[in-house]
Amino acid sequence: MYRLKTILIRLLLCLVGALALLQLYFVSQVLLMRFADPESTSFQRSELLRLSLSAKPLRWSQHWVPSDKISTQLKRAVIVSEDDLFASHDGVQWGAIERAWKKNQASADKRASMGLIQNTPSHAKIVGGSTITQQLAKNLFLSGERTFLRKSQEFLITVYLETCLPKKRILEIYLNSVEWGEGVFGAEAAARHYFSTSAQSLSSAQAARLAVMLPRPKYFEKLPASPYLATRAELIVQRMPGAVLP
Repeated sequence: MYRLKTILIRLLLCLVGALALLQLYFVSQVLLMRFADPESTSFQRSELLRLSLSAKPLRWSQHWVPSDKISTQLKRAVIVSEDDLFASHDGVQWGAIERAWKKNQASADKRASMGLIQNTPSHAKIVGGSTITQQLAKNLFLSGERTFLRKSQEFLITVYLETCLPKKRILEIYLNSVEWGEGVFGAEAAARHYFSTSAQSLSSAQAARLAVMLPRPKYFEKLPASPYLATRAELIVQRMPGAVLP
């Protein structure tokens, strides 16, 4: 019995040590981003592998540009569309998460009342409550699976990002690494792909359309004439003057 207890304690200590080393790795990588641009993200690498294994020709476009080479209009549009309190929150919008959970729960209850089982295909949109910092944390280091452990690690990395990096740098990394279509990553690549211009030269209307695409870039890439895209972009343009930049 004593020997078994000793083994369990050692295993527990090894697990705690491994977790501590993992967090140290994440912190060191985040600190490095104060001075160096990340070469790629976990999500980009998984997408590159997926595209490489597909039968379609590989298309890949990413062009890192500094923050001052990205249109202020795009920064405003993305903040309005994705995270209106980005400049002031500590990395998490708890109210937004609560509202998203309630909306998703209401949608699930409605489907259940209609007799739809869990495995029935559905086009219902799952609403998220993630901030720009949380999205960046996930894209930089984690997978897309939705588990408690992954979400917990995302929260910790969000804290590291908000503690170690200024908001302006977080937004710069996000805009240079976020997906804007299949094999299209970052503001510069998106501006060239959709509007044949640079990220610095995007107009308010162009910036708004790119911002609206962010939750479902591959979907909207195939539907450029989507009424929702046009209507939502017009609303974003109206709200952009009120956006608070870091």
